[in-house]
Amino acid sequence: MSDDIDPGYLAQWVATQAGLARVPGVQYAVLVGDDVVAGGAWGVADVTTAEPLRADHLFRVASHSKTFTASAVARLVEDGTLRLDDPFATHLPELEGAAVGRVTVREALGHTGGVLRDGRDADFWQLGAPFPDRAALLASVRADGEVLGRGERFKYSNLAYGLLGLVIEAVTGTSYADHVRRTLVEPLGLRDTAPELDHDLAGRAVVGHSARGVADDGRLPVAPVTTGALAAATGFCSTAHDLVRWLATHFDDDGGRDGIARLRPESRRLLQREESVIDVPHARRRAYGLGFEAREIEGRRVVGHSGGFPGQLTRTWADPAGRVAVSVLTNAVDGPADAIATGLFTLVATALDGGAADAPPVAELDRWTGRFANLWGQTDVVRLGRRLWLVDPREADPLAGADEVTVDGAVLRPVARPGFGPVGEPVEVLRDDDGRPAAIVVGGMTSWPVEDYERERRAQLARSR
Repeated sequence: MSDDIDPGYLAQWVATQAGLARVPGVQYAVLVGDDVVAGGAWGVADVTTAEPLRADHLFRVASHSKTFTASAVARLVEDGTLRLDDPFATHLPELEGAAVGRVTVREALGHTGGVLRDGRDADFWQLGAPFPDRAALLASVRADGEVLGRGERFKYSNLAYGLLGLVIEAVTGTSYADHVRRTLVEPLGLRDTAPELDHDLAGRAVVGHSARGVADDGRLPVAPVTTGALAAATGFCSTAHDLVRWLATHFDDDGGRDGIARLRPESRRLLQREESVIDVPHARRRAYGLGFEAREIEGRRVVGHSGGFPGQLTRTWADPAGRVAVSVLTNAVDGPADAIATGLFTLVATALDGGAADAPPVAELDRWTGRFANLWGQTDVVRLGRRLWLVDPREADPLAGADEVTVDGAVLRPVARPGFGPVGEPVEVLRDDDGRPAAIVVGGMTSWPVEDYERERRAQLARSR
Protein backbone atom coordinates (compact mmCIF):
# COMPACT_ATOMS: atom_id res chain seq x y z
CA MET A 1 0.00 0.00 0.00
CA SER A 2 2.88 2.40 0.66
CA ASP A 3 3.84 2.19 -3.04
CA ASP A 4 0.32 3.17 -4.10
CA ILE A 5 0.63 6.71 -2.74
CA ASP A 6 3.17 9.15 -4.18
CA PRO A 7 3.49 11.89 -1.54
CA GLY A 8 5.66 13.98 -3.85
CA TYR A 9 2.94 14.17 -6.47
CA LEU A 10 0.26 14.99 -3.89
CA ALA A 11 2.42 17.85 -2.63
CA GLN A 12 2.90 19.12 -6.19
CA TRP A 13 -0.83 18.93 -6.92
CA VAL A 14 -1.79 20.76 -3.72
CA ALA A 15 0.79 23.47 -4.46
CA THR A 16 -0.63 23.94 -7.95
CA GLN A 17 -4.18 24.33 -6.66
CA ALA A 18 -3.05 26.71 -3.92
CA GLY A 19 -1.02 28.78 -6.36
CA LEU A 20 -3.86 29.08 -8.85
CA ALA A 21 -6.18 30.24 -6.05
CA ARG A 22 -3.58 32.77 -4.82
CA VAL A 23 -4.35 31.64 -1.28
CA PRO A 24 -1.77 32.66 1.36
CA GLY A 25 -1.22 29.17 2.77
CA VAL A 26 -2.42 25.58 2.67
CA GLN A 27 -1.67 22.82 5.18
CA TYR A 28 -2.73 19.25 4.41
CA ALA A 29 -2.43 15.64 5.56
CA VAL A 30 -3.41 12.22 4.21
CA LEU A 31 -3.93 9.16 6.42
CA VAL A 32 -4.28 5.60 5.12
CA GLY A 33 -4.92 2.85 7.64
CA ASP A 34 -2.96 3.76 10.75
CA ASP A 35 -0.35 5.99 9.11
CA VAL A 36 -0.12 9.57 7.87
CA VAL A 37 1.36 8.86 4.43
CA ALA A 38 1.54 12.41 3.08
CA GLY A 39 1.32 15.94 4.35
CA GLY A 40 2.94 19.30 4.55
CA ALA A 41 2.41 22.99 4.06
CA TRP A 42 2.59 25.49 1.20
CA GLY A 43 2.78 29.27 1.29
CA VAL A 44 2.89 31.62 4.25
CA ALA A 45 1.33 31.81 7.68
CA ASP A 46 1.03 35.61 7.48
CA VAL A 47 1.17 37.73 4.33
CA THR A 48 2.47 40.75 6.27
CA THR A 49 5.59 38.93 7.54
CA ALA A 50 5.93 36.23 4.85
CA GLU A 51 6.59 33.67 7.60
CA PRO A 52 6.65 30.26 5.87
CA LEU A 53 3.72 28.06 6.75
CA ARG A 54 4.71 24.88 8.61
CA ALA A 55 2.95 21.57 9.15
CA ASP A 56 2.72 22.33 12.89
CA HIS A 57 1.10 25.75 12.55
CA LEU A 58 -2.31 25.82 14.25
CA PHE A 59 -5.51 26.73 12.40
CA ARG A 60 -8.91 27.68 13.74
CA VAL A 61 -10.85 24.69 12.44
CA ALA A 62 -14.19 26.17 13.45
CA SER A 63 -17.10 23.80 12.82
CA HIS A 64 -14.84 20.76 13.05
CA SER A 65 -15.60 21.51 16.70
CA LYS A 66 -19.03 19.99 16.17
CA THR A 67 -17.48 16.55 15.58
CA PHE A 68 -15.79 16.82 18.98
CA THR A 69 -18.93 18.10 20.69
CA ALA A 70 -21.08 15.35 19.16
CA SER A 71 -18.54 12.73 20.23
CA ALA A 72 -18.45 14.13 23.77
CA VAL A 73 -22.25 14.00 23.93
CA ALA A 74 -22.27 10.43 22.60
CA ARG A 75 -19.80 9.39 25.30
CA LEU A 76 -22.04 10.91 27.98
CA VAL A 77 -24.99 9.02 26.50
CA GLU A 78 -22.96 5.79 26.60
CA ASP A 79 -22.22 6.48 30.27
CA GLY A 80 -25.88 7.10 31.06
CA THR A 81 -25.17 10.69 32.11
CA LEU A 82 -27.25 12.19 29.32
CA ARG A 83 -30.09 11.11 27.03
CA LEU A 84 -30.51 12.08 23.39
CA ASP A 85 -34.20 12.76 24.05
CA ASP A 86 -33.46 15.23 26.87
CA PRO A 87 -34.83 18.72 26.09
CA PHE A 88 -32.46 21.64 26.65
CA ALA A 89 -34.58 22.88 29.54
CA THR A 90 -33.88 19.67 31.48
CA HIS A 91 -30.29 20.80 31.97
CA LEU A 92 -30.58 24.54 31.33
CA PRO A 93 -33.39 25.79 33.61
CA GLU A 94 -33.05 29.30 32.15
CA LEU A 95 -34.79 27.91 29.04
CA GLU A 96 -37.82 26.58 30.90
CA GLY A 97 -40.93 27.83 29.09
CA ALA A 98 -39.00 29.00 26.01
CA ALA A 99 -39.58 27.31 22.66
CA VAL A 100 -35.89 26.46 22.36
CA GLY A 101 -36.07 24.77 25.75
CA ARG A 102 -38.12 21.98 24.18
CA VAL A 103 -35.48 21.21 21.52
CA THR A 104 -33.83 17.87 22.29
CA VAL A 105 -30.14 17.03 22.38
CA ARG A 106 -30.54 14.84 19.29
CA GLU A 107 -32.35 17.58 17.36
CA ALA A 108 -29.57 20.02 18.23
CA LEU A 109 -26.86 17.57 17.16
CA GLY A 110 -28.57 17.02 13.80
CA HIS A 111 -29.63 20.67 13.23
CA THR A 112 -33.32 19.74 13.10
CA GLY A 113 -34.45 21.81 16.10
CA GLY A 114 -35.29 24.90 14.02
CA VAL A 115 -32.96 27.08 16.14
CA LEU A 116 -31.68 30.48 14.99
CA ARG A 117 -28.31 30.03 13.27
CA ASP A 118 -26.08 32.73 14.82
CA GLY A 119 -28.34 35.31 16.42
CA ARG A 120 -30.07 38.51 15.33
CA ASP A 121 -26.77 40.36 15.76
CA ALA A 122 -24.03 38.07 14.45
CA ASP A 123 -21.39 40.61 13.53
CA PHE A 124 -19.00 38.79 15.84
CA TRP A 125 -18.31 36.66 12.73
CA GLN A 126 -16.65 39.71 11.20
CA LEU A 127 -15.07 40.98 14.44
CA GLY A 128 -17.72 43.64 14.98
CA ALA A 129 -18.33 42.43 18.56
CA PRO A 130 -17.12 39.68 20.91
CA PHE A 131 -18.57 36.21 20.53
CA PRO A 132 -21.48 35.78 23.00
CA ASP A 133 -20.82 34.58 26.53
CA ARG A 134 -23.15 32.23 28.40
CA ALA A 135 -25.58 34.93 29.46
CA ALA A 136 -25.76 36.48 25.99
CA LEU A 137 -26.28 33.09 24.34
CA LEU A 138 -29.13 32.15 26.66
CA ALA A 139 -30.73 35.57 26.32
CA SER A 140 -30.54 35.36 22.52
CA VAL A 141 -32.27 31.99 22.20
CA ARG A 142 -34.75 32.74 24.97
CA ALA A 143 -35.95 35.87 23.22
CA ASP A 144 -36.47 34.61 19.67
CA GLY A 145 -34.38 31.50 19.13
CA GLU A 146 -37.05 29.45 17.35
CA VAL A 147 -37.22 30.01 13.58
CA LEU A 148 -38.71 26.73 12.31
CA GLY A 149 -40.71 24.02 14.00
CA ARG A 150 -38.84 21.08 15.54
CA GLY A 151 -38.21 18.42 12.94
CA GLU A 152 -39.56 20.63 10.16
CA ARG A 153 -36.33 20.61 8.15
CA PHE A 154 -32.54 20.76 8.39
CA LYS A 155 -31.49 24.17 9.70
CA TYR A 156 -27.86 24.62 10.64
CA SER A 157 -27.41 26.32 14.03
CA ASN A 158 -24.26 27.39 15.79
CA LEU A 159 -26.36 28.60 18.71
CA ALA A 160 -27.76 25.09 19.21
CA TYR A 161 -24.24 23.72 19.46
CA GLY A 162 -23.33 26.47 21.90
CA LEU A 163 -26.22 25.24 24.04
CA LEU A 164 -24.89 21.67 23.77
CA GLY A 165 -21.64 22.96 25.25
CA LEU A 166 -23.62 24.41 28.17
CA VAL A 167 -25.42 21.07 28.62
CA ILE A 168 -22.07 19.27 28.80
CA GLU A 169 -20.98 21.71 31.48
CA ALA A 170 -24.21 21.22 33.41
CA VAL A 171 -24.05 17.42 33.51
CA THR A 172 -20.29 17.10 34.10
CA GLY A 173 -19.80 19.94 36.56
CA THR A 174 -16.75 21.15 34.65
CA SER A 175 -16.07 23.52 31.78
CA TYR A 176 -16.65 22.40 28.21
CA ALA A 177 -12.97 22.93 27.42
CA ASP A 178 -11.74 20.88 30.37
CA HIS A 179 -14.18 18.07 29.66
CA VAL A 180 -13.35 17.55 25.98
CA ARG A 181 -9.65 17.95 26.71
CA ARG A 182 -9.76 15.29 29.44
CA THR A 183 -12.04 12.78 27.67
CA LEU A 184 -11.09 13.17 24.01
CA VAL A 185 -8.08 15.30 23.17
CA GLU A 186 -5.57 14.02 25.71
CA PRO A 187 -6.47 10.28 25.70
CA LEU A 188 -6.19 10.23 21.90
CA GLY A 189 -2.82 11.95 21.92
CA LEU A 190 -3.95 14.95 19.86
CA ARG A 191 -1.10 17.15 21.02
CA ASP A 192 -1.76 19.93 18.50
CA THR A 193 -5.49 20.20 19.19
CA ALA A 194 -7.27 22.41 21.71
CA PRO A 195 -10.90 23.47 22.25
CA GLU A 196 -9.95 27.16 22.17
CA LEU A 197 -6.98 29.24 21.07
CA ASP A 198 -5.37 30.47 24.27
CA HIS A 199 -2.33 32.64 24.97
CA ASP A 200 0.07 29.69 25.11
CA LEU A 201 -0.96 28.51 21.62
CA ALA A 202 -1.26 31.89 19.93
CA GLY A 203 2.41 31.97 18.90
CA ARG A 204 1.90 28.89 16.71
CA ALA A 205 -1.35 30.07 15.13
CA VAL A 206 -1.62 31.17 11.53
CA VAL A 207 -2.97 34.61 10.71
CA GLY A 208 -6.34 34.65 8.99
CA HIS A 209 -6.84 36.74 5.86
CA SER A 210 -9.72 38.43 4.07
CA ALA A 211 -10.76 37.48 0.55
CA ARG A 212 -8.61 38.85 -2.26
CA GLY A 213 -9.92 41.79 -4.22
CA VAL A 214 -11.69 41.50 -7.54
CA ALA A 215 -9.04 43.56 -9.31
CA ASP A 216 -6.01 42.54 -7.22
CA ASP A 217 -4.68 39.86 -4.90
CA GLY A 218 -4.57 42.13 -1.85
CA ARG A 219 -5.67 40.57 1.43
CA LEU A 220 -6.08 42.04 4.89
CA PRO A 221 -4.95 40.16 8.02
CA VAL A 222 -7.74 39.15 10.41
CA ALA A 223 -7.15 39.48 14.13
CA PRO A 224 -7.49 36.39 16.35
CA VAL A 225 -10.51 36.17 18.67
CA THR A 226 -11.89 33.75 21.23
CA THR A 227 -15.31 32.18 20.79
CA GLY A 228 -16.94 32.49 24.22
CA ALA A 229 -20.02 30.30 24.67
CA LEU A 230 -19.85 29.16 21.03
CA ALA A 231 -16.65 27.17 21.55
CA ALA A 232 -18.61 23.91 21.24
CA ALA A 233 -19.70 25.07 17.77
CA THR A 234 -16.57 26.74 16.46
CA GLY A 235 -13.76 27.10 19.02
CA PHE A 236 -11.30 24.30 18.20
CA CYS A 237 -7.84 24.81 16.78
CA SER A 238 -5.76 22.01 15.31
CA THR A 239 -3.49 20.85 12.49
CA ALA A 240 -4.26 18.77 9.42
CA HIS A 241 -2.11 15.97 10.87
CA ASP A 242 -4.15 15.85 14.08
CA LEU A 243 -7.48 16.10 12.27
CA VAL A 244 -6.91 13.02 10.11
CA ARG A 245 -5.86 11.14 13.26
CA TRP A 246 -9.03 12.39 14.99
CA LEU A 247 -11.27 11.21 12.13
CA ALA A 248 -9.43 7.86 12.19
CA THR A 249 -10.91 7.25 15.63
CA HIS A 250 -14.28 7.14 13.84
CA PHE A 251 -13.23 4.42 11.41
CA ASP A 252 -15.40 1.29 11.33
CA ASP A 253 -12.90 -1.12 12.91
CA ASP A 254 -13.24 -1.86 16.62
CA GLY A 255 -9.61 -2.39 17.62
CA GLY A 256 -6.50 -0.25 17.67
CA ARG A 257 -4.38 1.40 20.27
CA ASP A 258 -6.95 4.12 20.88
CA GLY A 259 -9.75 1.70 21.71
CA ILE A 260 -10.17 2.88 25.29
CA ALA A 261 -10.87 6.45 24.20
CA ARG A 262 -13.05 5.65 21.21
CA LEU A 263 -16.82 5.57 21.03
CA ARG A 264 -18.63 2.28 20.76
CA PRO A 265 -19.30 1.13 17.18
CA GLU A 266 -23.03 1.75 17.54
CA SER A 267 -22.37 5.31 18.72
CA ARG A 268 -20.08 5.99 15.78
CA ARG A 269 -22.68 4.64 13.37
CA LEU A 270 -25.36 6.82 14.96
CA LEU A 271 -23.28 9.98 14.53
CA GLN A 272 -22.48 9.17 10.91
CA ARG A 273 -25.89 8.00 9.64
CA GLU A 274 -27.90 10.42 7.52
CA GLU A 275 -30.38 12.35 9.65
CA SER A 276 -31.03 14.92 6.93
CA VAL A 277 -30.42 15.26 3.20
CA ILE A 278 -29.71 18.76 1.93
CA ASP A 279 -30.67 18.46 -1.72
CA VAL A 280 -31.13 21.90 -3.25
CA PRO A 281 -31.20 22.92 -6.94
CA HIS A 282 -27.86 23.49 -8.68
CA ALA A 283 -25.83 22.17 -5.76
CA ARG A 284 -24.09 18.94 -4.86
CA ARG A 285 -26.14 16.55 -2.74
CA ARG A 286 -25.17 16.85 0.91
CA ALA A 287 -26.25 14.99 4.01
CA TYR A 288 -25.82 15.44 7.74
CA GLY A 289 -25.84 13.05 10.65
CA LEU A 290 -25.22 14.06 14.27
CA GLY A 291 -22.22 16.39 14.15
CA PHE A 292 -20.88 14.87 10.92
CA GLU A 293 -21.46 15.76 7.28
CA ALA A 294 -21.69 12.96 4.71
CA ARG A 295 -20.98 12.84 1.00
CA GLU A 296 -19.89 10.44 -1.72
CA ILE A 297 -16.50 10.86 -3.43
CA GLU A 298 -15.32 8.40 -6.08
CA GLY A 299 -17.90 5.85 -5.00
CA ARG A 300 -16.81 6.00 -1.35
CA ARG A 301 -19.07 7.26 1.42
CA VAL A 302 -17.15 9.87 3.37
CA VAL A 303 -17.92 11.74 6.58
CA GLY A 304 -16.31 14.75 8.18
CA HIS A 305 -16.83 18.48 8.49
CA SER A 306 -15.84 21.85 7.16
CA GLY A 307 -14.89 24.89 9.18
CA GLY A 308 -15.35 28.58 8.45
CA PHE A 309 -13.73 31.08 10.81
CA PRO A 310 -12.93 34.78 10.29
CA GLY A 311 -10.03 34.54 7.82
CA GLN A 312 -9.78 30.74 7.63
CA LEU A 313 -11.55 27.90 5.77
CA THR A 314 -10.92 24.20 6.42
CA ARG A 315 -12.22 20.76 5.41
CA THR A 316 -11.65 17.15 6.51
CA TRP A 317 -13.08 14.00 4.87
CA ALA A 318 -12.76 10.40 6.01
CA ASP A 319 -13.86 7.06 4.57
CA PRO A 320 -14.59 5.00 7.71
CA ALA A 321 -14.95 1.73 5.80
CA GLY A 322 -11.84 2.22 3.65
CA ARG A 323 -9.77 3.75 6.49
CA VAL A 324 -8.71 6.85 4.55
CA ALA A 325 -8.78 10.48 5.72
CA VAL A 326 -7.65 13.78 4.21
CA SER A 327 -7.58 17.25 5.74
CA VAL A 328 -6.92 20.62 4.11
CA LEU A 329 -6.63 23.87 6.06
CA THR A 330 -6.37 27.34 4.48
CA ASN A 331 -5.75 30.72 6.09
CA ALA A 332 -8.07 32.84 3.94
CA VAL A 333 -11.80 33.39 4.10
CA ASP A 334 -12.04 32.34 0.43
CA GLY A 335 -9.54 29.48 0.69
CA PRO A 336 -10.49 26.50 -1.53
CA ALA A 337 -10.28 23.98 1.32
CA ASP A 338 -13.27 21.93 0.21
CA ALA A 339 -12.19 21.74 -3.44
CA ILE A 340 -8.60 20.78 -2.58
CA ALA A 341 -9.67 18.23 0.04
CA THR A 342 -12.14 16.65 -2.36
CA GLY A 343 -9.58 16.54 -5.16
CA LEU A 344 -6.93 15.18 -2.85
CA PHE A 345 -9.28 12.45 -1.67
CA THR A 346 -10.06 11.62 -5.30
CA LEU A 347 -6.35 11.16 -6.09
CA VAL A 348 -5.78 8.99 -3.02
CA ALA A 349 -8.89 6.86 -3.59
CA THR A 350 -7.94 6.32 -7.24
CA ALA A 351 -4.42 5.29 -6.22
CA LEU A 352 -5.72 2.85 -3.63
CA ASP A 353 -8.10 1.28 -6.11
CA GLY A 354 -4.98 -0.29 -7.61
CA GLY A 355 -4.82 -1.67 -11.14
CA ALA A 356 -4.62 -4.85 -13.15
CA ALA A 357 -2.92 -7.84 -11.58
CA ASP A 358 -0.43 -7.93 -14.47
CA ALA A 359 0.41 -4.20 -14.25
CA PRO A 360 4.10 -3.34 -14.73
CA PRO A 361 6.21 -2.84 -11.59
CA VAL A 362 6.06 0.56 -9.90
CA ALA A 363 9.63 1.39 -10.96
CA GLU A 364 8.76 0.77 -14.61
CA LEU A 365 5.64 2.93 -14.44
CA ASP A 366 7.53 5.75 -12.75
CA ARG A 367 9.82 5.99 -15.79
CA TRP A 368 6.95 7.61 -17.69
CA THR A 369 5.87 10.20 -15.13
CA GLY A 370 6.41 13.95 -15.03
CA ARG A 371 4.77 17.36 -15.49
CA PHE A 372 4.84 18.85 -18.97
CA ALA A 373 3.74 22.24 -20.29
CA ASN A 374 3.07 24.10 -23.51
CA LEU A 375 1.18 27.21 -24.63
CA TRP A 376 -2.15 25.62 -23.75
CA GLY A 377 -1.35 24.55 -20.20
CA GLN A 378 0.07 21.63 -18.28
CA THR A 379 -0.27 17.86 -18.38
CA ASP A 380 0.81 15.44 -15.67
CA VAL A 381 1.74 11.89 -16.49
CA VAL A 382 1.12 10.50 -13.02
CA ARG A 383 1.05 7.07 -11.44
CA LEU A 384 -1.95 6.46 -9.20
CA GLY A 385 -1.51 3.07 -7.64
CA ARG A 386 -0.53 0.69 -10.45
CA ARG A 387 -2.06 2.79 -13.23
CA LEU A 388 -0.84 5.73 -15.31
CA TRP A 389 -3.02 8.76 -15.99
CA LEU A 390 -2.87 11.97 -18.01
CA VAL A 391 -4.14 14.66 -15.63
CA ASP A 392 -4.61 18.41 -15.98
CA PRO A 393 -3.26 19.71 -12.63
CA ARG A 394 -5.21 22.96 -13.00
CA GLU A 395 -8.54 21.16 -12.62
CA ALA A 396 -9.99 21.13 -9.11
CA ASP A 397 -11.37 17.68 -9.92
CA PRO A 398 -8.18 15.90 -10.98
CA LEU A 399 -10.07 13.23 -12.92
CA ALA A 400 -12.15 15.74 -14.90
CA GLY A 401 -11.07 15.08 -18.47
CA ALA A 402 -8.28 12.76 -17.30
CA ASP A 403 -7.24 9.78 -19.40
CA GLU A 404 -5.99 6.46 -18.10
CA VAL A 405 -3.11 5.26 -20.28
CA THR A 406 -1.25 1.99 -20.64
CA VAL A 407 2.31 1.36 -21.78
CA ASP A 408 2.42 0.10 -25.35
CA GLY A 409 6.00 -0.23 -26.46
CA ALA A 410 7.43 3.29 -26.77
CA VAL A 411 4.10 5.09 -26.45
CA LEU A 412 1.29 5.55 -23.94
CA ARG A 413 -2.08 4.47 -25.22
CA PRO A 414 -5.23 6.03 -23.70
CA VAL A 415 -8.11 3.82 -22.66
CA ALA A 416 -10.82 4.39 -25.28
CA ARG A 417 -13.60 6.78 -24.28
CA PRO A 418 -15.80 9.38 -25.97
CA GLY A 419 -14.62 12.98 -25.88
CA PHE A 420 -13.74 16.17 -27.76
CA GLY A 421 -9.97 15.92 -27.31
CA PRO A 422 -7.51 13.57 -29.04
CA VAL A 423 -9.07 10.57 -27.32
CA GLY A 424 -7.60 7.21 -28.22
CA GLU A 425 -4.57 8.76 -29.93
CA PRO A 426 -1.23 7.39 -28.69
CA VAL A 427 0.96 9.69 -26.61
CA GLU A 428 4.56 9.77 -27.80
CA VAL A 429 7.19 10.10 -25.07
CA LEU A 430 10.54 11.52 -26.20
CA ARG A 431 13.49 10.68 -23.96
CA ASP A 432 16.88 12.26 -23.37
CA ASP A 433 20.20 10.44 -23.43
CA ASP A 434 19.66 9.27 -19.84
CA GLY A 435 16.28 7.79 -20.67
CA ARG A 436 14.27 10.47 -18.87
CA PRO A 437 11.14 11.93 -20.52
CA ALA A 438 12.24 15.07 -22.41
CA ALA A 439 8.86 15.82 -24.00
CA ILE A 440 5.47 14.31 -24.71
CA VAL A 441 3.36 14.68 -27.82
CA VAL A 442 -0.40 14.66 -27.20
CA GLY A 443 -2.70 15.08 -30.18
CA GLY A 444 0.26 16.16 -32.29
CA MET A 445 1.27 18.98 -29.91
CA THR A 446 4.52 18.86 -27.97
CA SER A 447 4.83 19.64 -24.26
CA TRP A 448 8.14 19.95 -22.44
CA PRO A 449 9.14 19.41 -18.81
CA VAL A 450 7.48 22.21 -16.87
CA GLU A 451 10.81 23.53 -15.50
CA ASP A 452 12.17 23.97 -19.04
CA TYR A 453 8.97 25.55 -20.30
CA GLU A 454 8.74 27.97 -17.34
CA ARG A 455 12.38 28.98 -17.77
CA GLU A 456 11.76 29.90 -21.40
CA ARG A 457 8.46 31.63 -20.59
CA ARG A 458 10.13 33.85 -18.00
CA ALA A 459 12.96 34.66 -20.37
CA GLN A 460 10.49 35.76 -23.03
CA LEU A 461 8.59 37.84 -20.49
CA ALA A 462 11.82 39.58 -19.46
CA ARG A 463 12.68 40.33 -23.10
CA SER A 464 9.21 41.79 -23.74
CA ARG A 465 9.45 44.36 -20.95
